Formats: sequence, structure tokens, C-alpha cells
Amino acid sequence: MPTQLERPLGPRFSAALAYAADIHRQQPRKGSQVPYIAHILGVTSIALEYGATEDEAIAAVLHDAIEDAPAELGDNAGESVRRWIGYRFGPAVLHVVEACTDADVKPKPAWRLGKETYIAGVAHKTASALLVSAADKLHNSRAILGDVRTSGNEFFNVFNKDAGQNGTMWYYRAIYTAMAARARDLKDSRVSALVEELGRVVGQLEELVNGT
Repeated sequence: MPTQLERPLGPRFSAALAYAADIHRQQPRKGSQVPYIAHILGVTSIALEYGATEDEAIAAVLHDAIEDAPAELGDNAGESVRRWIGYRFGPAVLHVVEACTDADVKPKPAWRLGKETYIAGVAHKTASALLVSAADKLHNSRAILGDVRTSGNEFFNVFNKDAGQNGTMWYYRAIYTAMAARARDLKDSRVSALVEELGRVVGQLEELVNGT
């Protein structure tokens, strides 16, 4: 018989799932028609597999909610979502979601500048923020690896024109390097194991793209 969880996920987690499903309901994954909620669930699954607490799991569910707030919420959509997350799920969850947000301004900053800013911020992330952020990057890198195996390097054409193959590969190597350094400082075994897996997948992606 299945055993009972020592730290069961409660109503707050269920509410976060419902809110994320509503936020992302009309959004597809880049380059496909796969509903974006598949990414949200994938990131949350990874975070939980690596020992996320309930607050960390909720933040994983909501990690893109501010950045991808739907336009129907008005000109200050991102701010509206930010306030709701803080009110409904608390400051600890909001802190992690904000730490995982690239940008919530319109228009977004130039691709390279935005990524460089995010990478620089890794050095200051808490263990919780790094756990969720690394889960996000691991899910994305696994997806890219699978797509390149299926479609070849042409797959990179679906990305931002300022990214492409070279920019995307630079980003994943750079973000892994920054996360590995921060994980060594934090000395959180969950984060270390997750970042190590990210490095393994990024290495596989580099070998595939480079034909080695």
C-alpha cells in the first residue's frame, strides 16, 4: 500500500495550480502548440523530485506568472499578478517567483541584455530561488535536447532572432556555470544535485549540436 506523505501538499498548492492554469491557459510552448501549462507542471515535478518544500513547489507552479501575465489583466498585468501572489501565497513564495522572473516590463529588454542580467543575479539567489530556477532551466534544456534530436539544429530558428543557436547555447552554458558556483556557496544538497543534472544535460546538448 502507498505510504502517506510526511509533508503533504495542501490547499495552497491546489490553489496555485488553478491560478497558473488560468494565467497560462491561452499560451503555447515556443515553436509548438503544446499548452504552456505542460512546462509549468514539468518544472514543478522536477522541483518536487529534488526535495522542494510546499512553498518552493508553489513558487515553481507560479514561476512564470508575473512575466507571462495575460494582457487581459490590463497595462499593469505583471504588477497585478505580483500583488495577488504576495496576498494569496505569502512573501516567501513571491520572493522566489520574482527571483525567477526575467522581466515584466513591456517591451522586454533586448534578449542578450536580459539574459546577462539574469545570469548576474544568480550569485545572489537563495537556495529556494536557485532550486526553482534550476528546475526551470533543466526542464527547458531537456526539451531543447529532445527537439534538436528530432529536428536537428534547425530547431533553433524558433527562438528569438537575437538568440538563435549560438545565443541559446551560450546562455545555457553560462547559466549552468553561474548556478554551479552559487550552489557551491549555498551547500544545499538538493540544489547541488539539481544543478549537477542541469550540467549533464547541457553537456549532452553541446555534444549533439556540435556533432561530437
